[in-house]
Amino acid sequence: MSRHFTVLGLVILLFSSLVSAQDVGLAGIMGSKAMLMINGAEPQTVRVGESLDGVRLISIQGDQVVVEIGGKKRPLRVGQHAIGAAVTGADGSGKIIMTADHQGHFYTTGVINGASVRFLVDTGATMISLGASDARRLGLDFNRGQKAMTQTANGQAVVSKVQLDTVRVGDVTLHNVDAMLHQNDMPIALLGMSFLNRMEMQRDGSTMTLKKRF
Repeated sequence: MSRHFTVLGLVILLFSSLVSAQDVGLAGIMGSKAMLMINGAEPQTVRVGESLDGVRLISIQGDQVVVEIGGKKRPLRVGQHAIGAAVTGADGSGKIIMTADHQGHFYTTGVINGASVRFLVDTGATMISLGASDARRLGLDFNRGQKAMTQTANGQAVVSKVQLDTVRVGDVTLHNVDAMLHQNDMPIALLGMSFLNRMEMQRDGSTMTLKKRF
């Protein structure tokens, strides 16, 4: 019996380490910038010295870059991937720590119902907002949600309100989170107030810390 539980414990520990790991891929190099893909998300441009979801771009040398993941430096060439321990929002404290980009925006990669999603933190969004392609990829049906009208840059549009089973960012997992599905594609998913209202938000310069309240 004890051997059974020992093996089970090892399996659980292995699974936990895989869940908290980050998959970092290099999509391309443009001068002093690298296009990094975090956990399968769309490539994002990062300058040398900048960080993306806790992954820091240390240097670019020819066709190779050096990134820092979980305090460890890893070389990458275009098309290669590296696995490392997640840092941003995954320090075991139930906090999400994000660093603003050069325009002051906060981006993070999360998981909705088990699928990776790239977010822009938006306190002006009433709830998590997903474009049509993201919704389809997540298996969310626009027609099954509660219909409503919203004001967009192009005028009023019909949206569909649904409830997401789980939303995970870093170490924080929330259940039954309201979301808004749009009929058209969006440049990026919005991490809105249906998630943020359940967090304590603290801004310190270019750093934002979110801590789960309930």
